[in-house]
Amino acid sequence: MHDIIRKQIFDQIDTDYQKFSSALIPTNDTILGVRMPELRKLAKRIAKDDWRAYLQTANDEYFEEVMLQGLVIGYVTADVEELLLYVAKFVPKIDNWSVCDSFCSGLKFTKQNKERVWSFLQPYVHSEKEYELRFGIVMLLIYYSEPDYIDRVLGLLDRVQHEGYYVKMAVAWALSSCFVKLPDPTMSYLAGRNSLDLFTYNKALQKITESTRVEQEMKKVIRSMKRR
Repeated sequence: MHDIIRKQIFDQIDTDYQKFSSALIPTNDTILGVRMPELRKLAKRIAKDDWRAYLQTANDEYFEEVMLQGLVIGYVTADVEELLLYVAKFVPKIDNWSVCDSFCSGLKFTKQNKERVWSFLQPYVHSEKEYELRFGIVMLLIYYSEPDYIDRVLGLLDRVQHEGYYVKMAVAWALSSCFVKLPDPTMSYLAGRNSLDLFTYNKALQKITESTRVEQEMKKVIRSMKRR
């Protein structure tokens, strides 16, 4: 099965897109150059077929092969416990921001299983591995930046102490997302005592000011909070 899937991936290679993607994801040198819409079409077809057999035998050699597995997990229908088993097996394969973020975006079953997935995420948001930690943070920002979870989310973000660039950027992104959705508690956190390092704090402010959903007057306030 994996040979058939690999051929279908190779049939969609776009050399111009390969150059573009490689520049965006400098940490990965196995990019073939297949556009996401094509990978999503393939993932949906696999999800309707014997997806368990596919995931058990899938290749990990190329960026697109790993990305495809993550997309398939997001499209399949199964019990939450089984899905989380596949998520746990997949996370160690994440070695770049693109696979991480696309994978997280696809795990929409989280919306119907908030507390179960919250518990599942705890080891990841406390991990010392850069992409395990980024996975946990991105999951928080996509699915948990809401009133019932905001205090817990901000507390977890504040405890992140990791020098990885892609972790710092994820924390900044998460804080900007929290601010857009819930400005009052997030502003209290940013303006109060927090444990953010200088880069992450200022990057969070920058991302907030770049949002089209934040009013100009508020952006002035945010800019005035920059640390030096």
